[in-house]
Amino acid sequence: MAAVFAVLADPARRRIVELLLERPRPVGELVEQLGISQPGTSKHLKVLRDAGIVRARKDAQRRVYELRPEPLMELDRWLKPYRRLWATGLDNLERYLDTMPD
Repeated sequence: MAAVFAVLADPARRRIVELLLERPRPVGELVEQLGISQPGTSKHLKVLRDAGIVRARKDAQRRVYELRPEPLMELDRWLKPYRRLWATGLDNLERYLDTMPD
C-alpha cells in the first residue's frame, strides 16, 4: 500500500494514471500530453510498471500502456473507512446550502 502512495505522490505519474483512465495510450501520446521528454516519461512509466499500476503491451513497433485495476482497488479498500469523514462533511454542506435563500 505504501508503495502505491509513494508512486502516486509524483504529479507526473498521477497525470499518467489520469490519462490512462480514459483509455490505453502509446508512449508517444503520453509524451505529448505530459509535455516532458520521452526519456522522462519512460522513467515515470517504469516506476508505475514496477509498482504494478500499469502494464505495457506491444502493438507492432510501439508500446501501449494501460491501467491495472488491482493496485487501485487495494487503495480504494484502504480508503473506504475514511469516506464517512468527507461524506458527513458534504452532507452537512448540502443541508446548509438547502437553508440558504436562492
